[in-house]
Amino acid sequence: MSAVRRRWRFEGRVQGVGFRYFATCAAQKLGLTGWVANDWDGSVTLEAQGDPEQLDKLVPMIERTCRWGRIEGMTVENLPLKEHEYHFTERSGE
Repeated sequence: MSAVRRRWRFEGRVQGVGFRYFATCAAQKLGLTGWVANDWDGSVTLEAQGDPEQLDKLVPMIERTCRWGRIEGMTVENLPLKEHEYHFTERSGE
């Protein structure tokens, strides 16, 4: 199956609770590339690419492992693939 890229924007209790750390761990475990970052308004943006089946597992895995966080709202959109992206990273902020 071909790789796809998605961007999520999470709202709720997603900053100051280890959300980026757990998102990074989940993405790396699933073999995805991309990044996650806090936004100025208290939300978190995450872009990931890889196998669609693995991408479908990402948000549930974050919700299971980040016990102090709570996703109260989420948007998702498909994006063009990024070439030459080999890792998943945690960014300090957008």
